[in-house]
Amino acid sequence: MKELVLVVGAHGQLGEVMAQRWGDTHQVVAWGRDELDLTAPEAVVGTIGALSPDVIINCAAFNDVDGAQRDPETALAVNAWAVRTLARTAADLDATFVHFSTDFVFDGATDRPYREDDPPNPRGTYAVSKLLGEWFAMEVPRHYVIRVESLFGGRRARSSIDKMLAAILAGEEVRAFADRTVSPSYVDDVVEATTALVEGGHPRGLYHCVNTGWTSWAELARELVRLTGRPESRITEIATADAGLASPRPKFAALSNAKLVLCGIEMPTWQDALGRHVLRNAAMGP
Repeated sequence: MKELVLVVGAHGQLGEVMAQRWGDTHQVVAWGRDELDLTAPEAVVGTIGALSPDVIINCAAFNDVDGAQRDPETALAVNAWAVRTLARTAADLDATFVHFSTDFVFDGATDRPYREDDPPNPRGTYAVSKLLGEWFAMEVPRHYVIRVESLFGGRRARSSIDKMLAAILAGEEVRAFADRTVSPSYVDDVVEATTALVEGGHPRGLYHCVNTGWTSWAELARELVRLTGRPESRITEIATADAGLASPRPKFAALSNAKLVLCGIEMPTWQDALGRHVLRNAAMGP
């Protein structure tokens, strides 16, 4: 009998692709906000307990960084307390628990990609809420906490990279940070790496799941211009300090995926991932 896999947050950018991929080889139940309110602990425990999945994959998150600064109660409810409930439920069921986190747990005060053993130093409510979620997830005996960064792609593409691509294709100006360095994560590659980790029985723990290499947002925007063949596009470089953001961003936020590589899971470069995303976008049409 196939393992039963529960994907929560299944109607989001990552969750939708995750549910589709795992559905190829497993029995999958995919729940979004309408099917399960993660902020209602008793309902979560009762509903998931009755289902009794073998694997719980949590793709749900409150990802509005500035919104979290203005509404810390909601950010903590989704990114921390809901994860605590899911984690404890997974532990009670002896299920494998997969949870996704972020580069924002670091302060960005470095000049080389962060490793999993680097100490976090979150700045802002969103970052704190995500770090708390990591800690709760790690209490599950069989856990995989997977940090992603600048996630893009999928049918529900709403990330900063997706918005940049849409603006370039529409002939609009793109404003991009010149002083913020990231290692983007392509949804398709994250899903494949996650599947390989769990199905391959690799050691439990914390992993950075990003495409190989790093870049500034301005450099990334110029790569999108090259890939789309839109040399007339106007890229305006800006500084994070001038953006009027409610919450601070880590300036050097690149993550190292070397731990994944040691598991035999190679991540394509961010340029390769961006190229595939542009091609898929073109194939889908307007």
